[in-house]
Amino acid sequence: MRLDAIRALHAVVGLGAGVAVTEVSDRRDGPLPVGIELVRRPCCEGCGGPVWAHGSAKVKLADLPAFGRPVRLGWRKRRWLCPDGSCAVRTFTDQDPTVAPPRARMTSRAARHATRRAGAGRAISEIAADLGAGWHTVMAAVHRWGAALLDADAGRVEGVTALGLDGILLFRRGRYREKHWGTTIVDTRRGKLLDIVPGRSAQGATRWIEARSPRRRRRVRWGVMDLSGPYRKTFTDALPRARQIADPFHVIKLANAAVDDVRRRVQNETTGGRGTKHDPLYRIRRLLLTAAEWVTDKGRHKLRGLLAAGDPRGEVRDAWHAKETLRGVYRIPQHPLAVDTLDELARDLQDDTFSPEPDKLGRTLAAWRTQNANWHRSRVTNGPTEAANNLAKLIKRVSFGNANFDHYRTRVLLYAGKPDWTCSTHSPHAKTRRAGLGRTKSRLRLPAPLRPVWVLLRHPVPGTGWRSIRWRTPRDVDDPLARSDLHPGAGRDSRDFPAGGRGAQAP
Repeated sequence: MRLDAIRALHAVVGLGAGVAVTEVSDRRDGPLPVGIELVRRPCCEGCGGPVWAHGSAKVKLADLPAFGRPVRLGWRKRRWLCPDGSCAVRTFTDQDPTVAPPRARMTSRAARHATRRAGAGRAISEIAADLGAGWHTVMAAVHRWGAALLDADAGRVEGVTALGLDGILLFRRGRYREKHWGTTIVDTRRGKLLDIVPGRSAQGATRWIEARSPRRRRRVRWGVMDLSGPYRKTFTDALPRARQIADPFHVIKLANAAVDDVRRRVQNETTGGRGTKHDPLYRIRRLLLTAAEWVTDKGRHKLRGLLAAGDPRGEVRDAWHAKETLRGVYRIPQHPLAVDTLDELARDLQDDTFSPEPDKLGRTLAAWRTQNANWHRSRVTNGPTEAANNLAKLIKRVSFGNANFDHYRTRVLLYAGKPDWTCSTHSPHAKTRRAGLGRTKSRLRLPAPLRPVWVLLRHPVPGTGWRSIRWRTPRDVDDPLARSDLHPGAGRDSRDFPAGGRGAQAP
């Protein structure tokens, strides 16, 4: 298949009819340099009149790799001068958001490619190595384009009926490795991470919820949390109509902690020190925390015998029965009966005959009575919130730690927030498009079969002659960002993904 060399070269580079390829250097090593410039002569952005040429400057941009090599796009930006002395715009340079946003170090398609790979959980250093760019360049592009995508995807926070809050350790800083915490906000019905706010206090989550529209806040019927006072205050202040739910996992975990505390205290009192492998209570430390229905007959026999040998006053046995009774409350299908059983258990544990640890558990159950009882109405747990925390920790492991909260938030939301990758935003460069430098459709429409296409190009460097270049056409034309995984010859339309958007302006 033979094509005109210039038209084929434009198709391989794939930047549209308004961009001309001026040079390609054939270097043996390093990135492949490709020179481009805009072919259209713009009008003044202020008055709309004609302009004069006022010099040029070359801007180097990292582009998608082609033919197994990183590409450096050398964009010769011309500066234009408005001859009208009364015009507010004196000089301006060529701009085309389909090539690259202003002050960017990467092309738009390379930034989309990096954003999609970061959303798949890849390390920034790995993406930077593939593109032949620096870590900071790629991270800045991922943050800029990822923030634009998340801001444009307004449907992420629509239709939330159950909201879950949980704390997560973000990173450690300083000489003494001070811990910095955050709060994950999750739609527990759909299992979608909505956002991460800094701090575990009530202020951050309350501010985030109050920033939503009143219609969205009224739709939230359930507020799920662990036994956290700040999160309870958040739901009370920001979502007064939502019913609060204490996560059953954390309630049972508190009961297990009470059993373990009693065992340690009794063991210390009877043996005079910490437990060893020969002490009765130490030998059943794990059986005491195992669910009763999962204990075998051999385990029950061992549990009864060692409790009789190491628990003379029956304190460990009473704490264990209290824990199993609390677990049984969550298996009661009728809400009134479950509430009555929970109230009776809380009163019994606060009796003077019980040790301090079960008494503390009883007081906690009484203080969180409403939140514990509401679980039987909704059957909503904080499990999806814990799952979102695990996904956030995966990003932290891939990154080998994080020190920038904004970067970490963007990467986690792209990975665990389930954004709509096909959504689009309005470009912030509307004036540039009206001046004649905006996105344009390519005049050259090459066929896109599913088999590779071979194109013969005359290399722009003198003396090289003809050379055969393999150009593979796109495999999936329906996914706009999947096409960015190919080389620049995929003929992709740059309108498939935002060139900016709210929050994507360069600083």
